[in-house]
Amino acid sequence: MKLDRAILVVFLGNYLINTVLAAVVALVPASTSGGILTAQYVTFVILSAVLVGALTWWYGARDLKSGAIFGATGFVVAIATAFVTGVSGVLSQTGSLSAVIGVLPNFWPFLANWSTLVLAGYWIIPAAAYGWYAQPKAAASMSGGM
Repeated sequence: MKLDRAILVVFLGNYLINTVLAAVVALVPASTSGGILTAQYVTFVILSAVLVGALTWWYGARDLKSGAIFGATGFVVAIATAFVTGVSGVLSQTGSLSAVIGVLPNFWPFLANWSTLVLAGYWIIPAAAYGWYAQPKAAASMSGGM
């Protein structure tokens, strides 16, 4: 597994999910009832999982392990990108390092939110599933030798 290629593909995927898919999902009518599971959110998660599956194929995961590692790399890069974006946003708005230090404790409740679990799910599950699907099957290789 080439980690440098994985990070680049994952970073592109994170960009596509956070900008392109978010823009596409904005076309879905907003829910007036509120709640957690809105049509926009479900559409976003489904499209994100499909995109992650396509990126896993493009990356070339050949087995369950490489697919899961690719998905975990995507999750870590997404969290790191959110952290850097938050810190740089506060720094650019306030121009104060003390304001950045004051905001840092707010990142931990962000990680403890249920949406972080959803983020891990739509990065790791489709990537691992594609890796499992792409791996050579034992039964197919056994019957070919007879």
